[in-house]
Amino acid sequence: MSDNLQNDHVIIEAPKPVDTTLPMVIYALYLASIITGGLTALVGVVIAYVYQGKGPEWLDRHYRYQIRTFWIGLLYFCVSGVLMFVLIGFVLWLVAVVWLVIRCVKGFKGLQEKRSPDNLETWLV
Repeated sequence: MSDNLQNDHVIIEAPKPVDTTLPMVIYALYLASIITGGLTALVGVVIAYVYQGKGPEWLDRHYRYQIRTFWIGLLYFCVSGVLMFVLIGFVLWLVAVVWLVIRCVKGFKGLQEKRSPDNLETWLV
């Protein structure tokens, strides 16, 4: 008896590591917008819109979080800008800066842990 055993080689590809560079750059652009007057945040939100939906679900949730951060932050900074005429705007601007920094730090932490951000739908931190 002659057994013709074939040696079947199954190639299992390792999952491709997810590149988190762009979301980290977007968070950095948001932080830099405190100094640049919002110009870098505008670049960041455009990048987030372009790359949204092109990665794993947890990464797409970061892009959504970044887009929401931009629009909610824009509202907060506009309201504080208008209220600067009655001097309370300076305090509100500082609160908005702290809010932005906390959201970016939470986003950085989530990216490092390869998980989506907590409380995606919140207007607070």
